[in-house]
Amino acid sequence: MLRHLSGALLGVALSASLAHAQASGTPGEILTTIPAEAGTVTHWYKQSVYDPSDAKIGEIADVLVDKGGKVQALIIGVGGFLGVGEKDVAVPFNAVAFKSKDNNKWYPVMTTTKDALKNAPGFKYDRSSMTWMAENTPPAR
Repeated sequence: MLRHLSGALLGVALSASLAHAQASGTPGEILTTIPAEAGTVTHWYKQSVYDPSDAKIGEIADVLVDKGGKVQALIIGVGGFLGVGEKDVAVPFNAVAFKSKDNNKWYPVMTTTKDALKNAPGFKYDRSSMTWMAENTPPAR
């Protein structure tokens, strides 16, 4: 009986995995080259953000991706000192341009000011629901 039950459970698990693989693309697909236009999240995550005059206005605290894998927004930490008093704001991904200078190092630039970011609505990360929410939202229970 136990043998049949474990076989049935294995069959259900394999069916679920196969269904997931079919829904998400070709099962076992492996790239042999990196797409030419691909960039890494390290170009964004924890990087300082600058205004057009190269003044630091914040730091990217998180990258928000939709279920299809497309980057939708960036969470930018602004203000404060050493993380104390910092506020997290959300900006659309397309509001940030990535420029390069001197040694071809990429850096994020926004056409805004530090004060505009400080005055924007704030967000907080709720660890129990693993989502960002308005900073005045009570924590999920």
